[in-house]
Amino acid sequence: MRITDDAELHALNQAYRHTDQPTDVLSFAANDDDTGDAAFILPPDLPHFLGDIVLSYERVLAQAAEYGHTSERELAYLVAHGTLHLLGFDHERGAADAALMRQHEEAAMLLLGLGRAG
Repeated sequence: MRITDDAELHALNQAYRHTDQPTDVLSFAANDDDTGDAAFILPPDLPHFLGDIVLSYERVLAQAAEYGHTSERELAYLVAHGTLHLLGFDHERGAADAALMRQHEEAAMLLLGLGRAG
């Protein structure tokens, strides 16, 4: 995971999503092809590497203030959101997928003790 600033997220968003603006979090899957084949084989005792998450701490602070919760909750939420993307969830595929992803995000936040009231 990389925690950086709006300028870097803007550059990455432009380069990889062709969107000319900063964003809060981007996920880069280690295996994002359609075959499901890993680029290389890992020893069986090592955990599977899902990919990388890059987030803007400037967005963490701004969004925490905007949504009225702590920066800790916003940071954890963005990590959960990015991780769910690495696991194959995508809120941009439609309302049902967005709702399912939101359920998983909120479940993760509750496990961390950072539910909506946290």
